[in-house]
Amino acid sequence: MSHSFGFHDGNITDLINRRTLHCRRDYNHDVQMHSSLLRRLSLERELEGHLGCVNSIAWNADGSLLVSGSDDTQINIWSYSNQKLIHSIDTGHSTNIFCTKFVPETSDELVVSGAGDAEVRVFNLSRSMRNGLEEGSDNPSAVFRCHTRRVKKLAVEVGNPNVVWSASEDGTLRQHDFREGASCPPAGSSRQECRNILLDLRRGAKKSLEDPPKQCLALKSCDISSTRPNLLLVGGSDTFARLYDRRMLPILSSGQEKLLPPPCVNYFCPLHLSDLGNSSLHLTHVAFSPYGEEVLLSYSGEYVYLMDANIASAHKMSYTSRDVSKVTSLSSLRDGAETCIPMPWASFNESLPINRGASPVDDRCQKLFQIAEKSLKGETDYFYGIEACNEILDYYVYKIGNAMMHKTLCTRASLFLKRRWRNDSQMAIRDCNRALKINPSSTRALISMAEALSALDKHEEALEFASVALSLAPTDSDVMEKVEIIKKAVAAAEADKGSTGGDGTFRRNYPAGTLVSVSDFIYGIESDDASLDGPEREDSIYDEELEGHETVISAEVGDDSEPNIFPRSRSFRFVSRVDTPSDFARHNGSSGFTGLPCKNGKEVYQPESAIDMKQRYVGHCNIGTDIKQASFLGQRGEYVASGSDDGRWFIWEKKTGRLIKILRGDDAVVNCIQGHPYDCTVATSGIDNTIKIWTPTSPVSSIVAAGAAGPEASNPLDVMQENQRRLCQTREAILPFELLERPSACPSLATATSSLETS
Repeated sequence: MSHSFGFHDGNITDLINRRTLHCRRDYNHDVQMHSSLLRRLSLERELEGHLGCVNSIAWNADGSLLVSGSDDTQINIWSYSNQKLIHSIDTGHSTNIFCTKFVPETSDELVVSGAGDAEVRVFNLSRSMRNGLEEGSDNPSAVFRCHTRRVKKLAVEVGNPNVVWSASEDGTLRQHDFREGASCPPAGSSRQECRNILLDLRRGAKKSLEDPPKQCLALKSCDISSTRPNLLLVGGSDTFARLYDRRMLPILSSGQEKLLPPPCVNYFCPLHLSDLGNSSLHLTHVAFSPYGEEVLLSYSGEYVYLMDANIASAHKMSYTSRDVSKVTSLSSLRDGAETCIPMPWASFNESLPINRGASPVDDRCQKLFQIAEKSLKGETDYFYGIEACNEILDYYVYKIGNAMMHKTLCTRASLFLKRRWRNDSQMAIRDCNRALKINPSSTRALISMAEALSALDKHEEALEFASVALSLAPTDSDVMEKVEIIKKAVAAAEADKGSTGGDGTFRRNYPAGTLVSVSDFIYGIESDDASLDGPEREDSIYDEELEGHETVISAEVGDDSEPNIFPRSRSFRFVSRVDTPSDFARHNGSSGFTGLPCKNGKEVYQPESAIDMKQRYVGHCNIGTDIKQASFLGQRGEYVASGSDDGRWFIWEKKTGRLIKILRGDDAVVNCIQGHPYDCTVATSGIDNTIKIWTPTSPVSSIVAAGAAGPEASNPLDVMQENQRRLCQTREAILPFELLERPSACPSLATATSSLETS
């Protein structure tokens, strides 16, 4: 790549040579997933042995064995040394296996599986291998039938051979203790009587931070920290991942009564995804870093995000529902309010101050900024300019002065606005907020903020920022031109609003019978171009909740004499056609939840805070499947990897979000990525019936690599642009989702996807 620049993990040859001088240092950690090795990854072998999509793969603790589960309901055990199938288990599951694990501290004799039949099964490999491979000989040592919907994820605790945890779409996370019995529920009992629910989230789903949890949170993923096993992370059918301390959870309960969700230690959600209302956006995977200080969140219909899970420092990234509006409010900036756009990586070293004045800038930063400027002028693709700015702002943040930081933030915001990938406008708003903290009179930051808000159909807020920019630079022709464009957009938006009744009720013109959501009112109807930045509005789990409700929007006209105040305040409420007054109060969070007392003696829901993103990883597409993983690579987790709906998988540098490698790993979709515990080896699987093993055997270092699926395009930008177009389509348009629920789905699914890619 003509615009590439070096990585931060040094020269691998120097690292190896220094082993003789610093013998106490564990150089395996530095060398295992070195950038020079990752860029040489290529397909070494395909493991054949399944007859359906491979939905789960996992290494054992020392990396000598790999376990896999498939739509064919088989569990396969593979040898790492010779990369051959050594045993296959006929599990007895009636539908797709979604998750498999080795149970720790059992000498790799116990494996556990979870499937679409809502069952968790445990198998003893020694007993199974003694019985041979005859059909029907693999009787499970334990069967747990407590769940009522698909089991999507399993978790185990390092050093604990007796317990496994299962997360299901029924909204519960259950704890299965092998010492308490080999089956559940006991004979003659119902599922509701099983007292093994550790976490009941059947009333736990949220639409926003200020929204009280009401609906079932269909769990998609869970993980237990390897360094602090009391910490439990879950994610599901809304945008919020939740961190719990198992020591603070209630005692195990049964499913006979839906309980209110217990308080969590932290919510994790990027600020711009925290208030989308009726959206199909949800999590498909959550994971702790190797040291447990960070977490990864992978979103269906969006990207992969890195969050700070260190409780001592995460408060610096914390925000509340009020901060969501502050980031787009001119009055908040003028009043000096904090807008909760944290300095990335600031939690790493509190002793390093932010430079307040001009300071010498490293030659490398100057060269990186030149790359960004060329991209902004159109001489190179915007992608390269954004990556150059990321390098400056995420890696050299403490080595640059405010002047360099300000102009880099403004440049990156402009590049985001020109690139217009999904939610790039939201990223531009973040950068503009940070730039305005450095220089509140920055015309460039103000006008970029106005453009970003206009792209999100927030035209009135955009006009406020643009007007301030014009007052600061009244003779600037570019500013005047952009202000006129925004004024025209505001006029067009006002014309489309419809009419306001005499009772103060605001009404928009929507097709008869259309059920509209909060996000529809906030963001309006998006154009084709703006759909890249706007929130997803596909069918969602909330549609069922909103059936039979009417939406009422109250408009309070503000004082026009206050130019710095947003002129119209809108409040929303959903009123059921069959609700009683007390039910209506409950819809507005005034009962049933712990909160602040109100005048009528009831309680109101007290909005909670969440942890914002540290880094974003883009380029892939995650819409078609609900089991797509995002994983840390390396013993220190220096790199991040994710599968994609285009049959590829992506690797990024964790700290800067810089793309390292794109590999072709499947004919249709790559879902699972698991790095070897100690070697530079990665296993992947997806819709194909095989597992791919990747090692750094390519003679040439490159950003793209071919796999078994055939030749790969040489330009990664074409790959990522196509994935952006995919993100704007519905799940059904890319992959017929209902096919994934049938064991026979894989052949037809692969065919459908292949035809889609070639059309």
